Amino acid sequence: MKQTIFTLLLITSIGLISCRKTQNDPDIKQYDDIQIQNYIKANGLTGMQRDPTNGDTSGIYYQILSQGSTAGVTPMDYPDSLAFVFTLKSFDGKYDNRDSVNANHFNGLLGHISTGGLPKGLQSAIHDLVKYKGTRARLLIPSRLAYGVSGYGSGSSTNVNTRIAGNQCLDYYVNVVSNVDDYDDFVINAYMKKNNLTGFTHVTSGRGKGLYYKITTPGSGTGDAIGVGSSYVVSAYSGKFLNDYVFDPGPVSGSPTSFTNESVVVGFQEATKGQTSGTVMSIFIPSRLGYGKAGYPDPTTGTTTIAANVCLYFTGLTIGTVTNP
Repeated sequence: MKQTIFTLLLITSIGLISCRKTQNDPDIKQYDDIQIQNYIKANGLTGMQRDPTNGDTSGIYYQILSQGSTAGVTPMDYPDSLAFVFTLKSFDGKYDNRDSVNANHFNGLLGHISTGGLPKGLQSAIHDLVKYKGTRARLLIPSRLAYGVSGYGSGSSTNVNTRIAGNQCLDYYVNVVSNVDDYDDFVINAYMKKNNLTGFTHVTSGRGKGLYYKITTPGSGTGDAIGVGSSYVVSAYSGKFLNDYVFDPGPVSGSPTSFTNESVVVGFQEATKGQTSGTVMSIFIPSRLGYGKAGYPDPTTGTTTIAANVCLYFTGLTIGTVTNP
């Protein structure tokens, strides 16, 4: 009897072990590919191709939306500098950041993309698939080449727009800028057209090349004009990004702000040069004449409050007393 029971238990154990061995659990590569295939189908995406680089092992899917110039141009390599803007969405829709005007900018070496908080898969996709400056592409990055099992950001995985949950594949639109100055000019003109802004003077030469400014109220014409070494009082202005986010509301009512010419960005210097007390003006500053590819880190926290390659828009800039040395 005991032998019969033992035999039955042994057969049952072998059966259970056999079932576990033949169970078809997908590994992370298979899991990611299933997620991407389902995402493509659910969103009606057409034209997406699987990355064929290195024997089709990355699992990245992509679509070139517009091709940059390839004539006589060598594809970008990891030591090369590049600038790009992007939008980002997680497959579950809980992280959706489409701010390519201010937040989602990169300017640096291609090989450093993944050292600045961006995923390794994005770096690989730009190197292997996008390849050329001026190219726009859509990229579906598998989770194992994104932020993996840990995810990214802060708070609960259920948070919206503060955290990317673990094992989330990512949907990127990427525009690798061929010329930052030309791109800035395009962005500024698109904003002016959208908001029906007219009457701006475009500076096309000299140190202030790329600026747009408009004087709505001329200065009194008496007293000092702003120049090298000047200090002056500004009683009002509003500093915006070109998505209308106000990053600097200007002086508090009744408390004018004092500037020295050397303390402001080059674009501000050039736009206000020669202006006198009483001038009211608006200024579009291209990124090169603003905070450039470094952006602006908060001196207290070190957090970047203005990203790389961001254009600035100052409105209602009202100049008070001007003092020259």
